[in-house]
Amino acid sequence: MNQKEVTLEADGLRIAGQLYVPGEGKEGPYPAVCLCHGIPAGRPNPSDRGYPLLAERICGQGFAVFIFNFRGTGASEGNLDLMGWTRDLVAAIDFLDTVPEVDKSRQSVLGFSGGAAVSICVAARDTRIASVVACACPAEFSMMGNPQAVIERFRGIGVIRDQNFPPAIEEWMDGFRLVRPLSYVAAIAPRPILLVHGSNDQVVAVSQAHRLYSQAKEPKQIVIIEGAGHRLRQDERAMALVIDWLKSRFLK
Repeated sequence: MNQKEVTLEADGLRIAGQLYVPGEGKEGPYPAVCLCHGIPAGRPNPSDRGYPLLAERICGQGFAVFIFNFRGTGASEGNLDLMGWTRDLVAAIDFLDTVPEVDKSRQSVLGFSGGAAVSICVAARDTRIASVVACACPAEFSMMGNPQAVIERFRGIGVIRDQNFPPAIEEWMDGFRLVRPLSYVAAIAPRPILLVHGSNDQVVAVSQAHRLYSQAKEPKQIVIIEGAGHRLRQDERAMALVIDWLKSRFLK
């Protein structure tokens, strides 16, 4: 496969990403998968190649794959801002639209936790996205506690970097109320959606997956991985299922 570094721009911020394209022996244009990570729970572990390894695995099956860091995370500029994350994802889809090797009619998003929430909200309005896979996705973000304490926690793990951010705390907190997959999931239809959740998820209760499924319209599928926790990208059963689902829909 071929891999290259990509820099996008969203709201004047540089968003860092990597594009993976199948190499010789596989004929394009290729269906594409845009991977969307979740809200970090702590400072990054430099030895964790989770998303690049997943990108390489999916690319090896015949997909072009794009991974990127939402603002405030990794090598991207800015501060964590959930409404801003929706615009970052739109910028990523805009980029994939310019890639000659990508089949524009076969672009999917694969999101995890907070990234899955953003994926559903963006896909509801952007029909360029042909399907959604949402892993460990919240139906809505519950009360996060004292706003200042939330900001200090995010500052402590390095996803809020600027001392004067957010400029308006209530407006920033509104992002967690407005990015509400339960309000948007029905609009994915008639495009397919797959919801994958762990039965032992201690971060996002499995009941939230069932709430999303009940609100979604056909074609829809839900799979509960018995015994799995929140970090489904590390669960072989979950990732094998996701890849098989994508292949069954988008590989000719």
